Amino acid sequence: MAILVFFLFVFVATSSNFRAALAGDLGQEFDLVWGDQRAKLLDGGRLLTLSLDQASGSGFISKKEYLFGRIDMQLKLVAGNSAGTVTAYYLSSQGPNHDEIDFEFLGNITGEPYIVHTNVYTQGKGEREQQFHLWFDPTKNFHTYSIVWNPQRILFLVDNIPIRVLNNGERFGIPFPNKQPMKLYSSIWNADQWATRGGLVKTDWSKSPFTAYYRNFNADACVPSATSSCTSMPTTATPNRAWRTQGLDPNSRRRLRWVHKYYMIYNYCTDLKRFPQGRPRECHLLRN
Repeated sequence: MAILVFFLFVFVATSSNFRAALAGDLGQEFDLVWGDQRAKLLDGGRLLTLSLDQASGSGFISKKEYLFGRIDMQLKLVAGNSAGTVTAYYLSSQGPNHDEIDFEFLGNITGEPYIVHTNVYTQGKGEREQQFHLWFDPTKNFHTYSIVWNPQRILFLVDNIPIRVLNNGERFGIPFPNKQPMKLYSSIWNADQWATRGGLVKTDWSKSPFTAYYRNFNADACVPSATSSCTSMPTTATPNRAWRTQGLDPNSRRRLRWVHKYYMIYNYCTDLKRFPQGRPRECHLLRN
């Protein structure tokens, strides 16, 4: 019986274009694409670092592109005075009409909290920003930041706690990213013209290099191939593919409400000055 189960597992694992990649060696999953020696693989590839100094930032891109899945990465953000810096971690397709799902971590002066900036672009249009503080210091230890993307919704998770949900509103004529495969990107760069207090606090280069740390990448996702476009999603999910239909259970809804009550600091849907002609349609029609 055990032998039969083993061969069934091998068959399922190898006959599907769904891939679960737990990267022991991050060099097998990512290309270090800019920043010269500011982007480094350490500890046999189990640790990746990106650094920023006055000359340049740095970044990496995944070797694979994905269309739906769950992407997890553990990050430890720049410690100390990180004002002016941005550490970006996001999925994106290519071209002017690209889709994109963003985490951006906006640095701050020592002792002040990071701002977690989230956004979703569809066909090149974003303007769906929500921002949060965190309930911990993200510079002290590694924490897991996850994107769950399926045909029904997008979830942003921090240590498996939902901080944001965007439901698919195509039935109401609201665009949703579900056709363009995306790669995973991350970078650290200087954005002191806007990142900290609207640009009032500038980067203190005497504190550089500024370094962010990455480990334990996991992509349980669909990788498009010549024989499958990933658009035919099953209606049910096996336990190890729960992201295919993942939403919010009652406990997750309680956690989301807790985050929004105590840690949300900006929501585009409540910014009436920004939208004098009326809020975007999804703010009226889509509920978490």
